Amino acid sequence: MKILLLEDDFILNEIIEEHLVSQNYEVVTTFNGNEAQELLYSQTFDLLLLDVNVPDINGFELLSDLRVQNIKTPAIFITSLNMADDMQKGFDSGCDDYIKKPFELKELDLRINNIKRLFNISPLTLINISQNVNLDTQNLMLIKDKEKIHIAKKECEVLQYLINNSTKTVSIEELSLNLWAYEETPNASTIRTYIKNLRKILGEEQILNIRGVGYRFNKK
Repeated sequence: MKILLLEDDFILNEIIEEHLVSQNYEVVTTFNGNEAQELLYSQTFDLLLLDVNVPDINGFELLSDLRVQNIKTPAIFITSLNMADDMQKGFDSGCDDYIKKPFELKELDLRINNIKRLFNISPLTLINISQNVNLDTQNLMLIKDKEKIHIAKKECEVLQYLINNSTKTVSIEELSLNLWAYEETPNASTIRTYIKNLRKILGEEQILNIRGVGYRFNKK
């Protein structure tokens, strides 16, 4: 699990980073909003931990901009702003949770684990798709009726995203924004090819093509 940590207090930034690394998370740290924004458009993350009162772009503005761009990465605000109105601003800007400073690291763990549960972010490398199909994310293969079928890394990521968002239809644009860095944005035909390859293996009924809208993973 890859986490972006935006916190301008150097000591707290280091404490949180060390704790998260000890929990086997990959952590990228930054101390100001502009750098965080650059990182968010050059890398992909599974979770954002954002302070609010940071130099340059504040946390509320940063997350609001991401949500406007249809980037859905789960986000938790970590801030000393603890009034109800501040919390309202946080949730209005698109956050998924809000931690008030000071806090114990155990509370951070609990809230991260809750995000992982809500968004189906799992450390497991084997994901059950149907009765006879599993996705092995570590070895990049689909296991269908005990037959091992290798797939490309991006095909694996696209399939995982569709599985994790199976309650809705996912557009080509959303896949591009959430799975590719800004400068690596693929054209729509490339993503369609990935999905076409997956549908050949899984069956067209497993990944539904909602014409003019996008694709939807069909949980069985």
